[in-house]
This record gives sequence, structure tokens and C-alpha cells, in this order.
Amino acid sequence: MIKQTLGWTRPKLRTPAAADRWTWLIIAAHIQLRLARLLAEDLRRPWERRAEPSRLTPARVRRGFRNLRLHMPCPARAPKPNRPGPGRPLGSKNRHPATRYDVGKTVKRPETITERNQARP
Repeated sequence: MIKQTLGWTRPKLRTPAAADRWTWLIIAAHIQLRLARLLAEDLRRPWERRAEPSRLTPARVRRGFRNLRLHMPCPARAPKPNRPGPGRPLGSKNRHPATRYDVGKTVKRPETITERNQARP
């Protein structure tokens, strides 16, 4: 029901522990949006009703966050120009491929079309 809200539809998570960490990260971001609702401006769609600043949903706070960010100080310096790292040399194989996990399907399907046609009544 809330897979999109928790951000489970976007990342390619390989382990259950990574899914747990991702879920807690999304929950922390959701809480930050709830705390920032008094600072954000209500940018509403034409079909939405006006809402009090204390009653804004996280989606509406996120919409108004772009105007809030302009008035906040920037604690970080500008990034330094740098060339990218060397990476893996061209032509070399990946020595640590990602582990793949079985999705749990147990349906045995015919491998060829003729096997499929023979299995049909």
C-alpha cells in the first residue's frame, strides 16, 4: 500500500538489510518534511484546497521546499573541480559480480516451443 511512499519501487536493493536501511532513511526524510511544514509555503494544485501551515502533508511541503531552500544559508563550499578516478581498466573483467538471489518461483516451464505444444491437451 505505501511502497511508493517508502521508496521501495525505485532502488535495486540486493539484501534485506539494505531494504531495512533504505526504509529507515525514507522514514527519517519523511519526519524532516513533517518538521519543516511550518517553514514551507503551500504550493497547491488548482484542484486542492488551501491548508493551514500546520496541516500540510509531506508531499505539499516537498513541493514548497524549493522556495524554502533559497532563503537558507549554504553550509558547504562550492565543489572543487577534480578529474574522475581511474576506475576499472578497459578490457578487464569484473572480479566481484553482484550476488543474485532467487525470487522463489517454482513453476517448471517447458524450454522449447515443441515441448510446450506437446504439454497442451
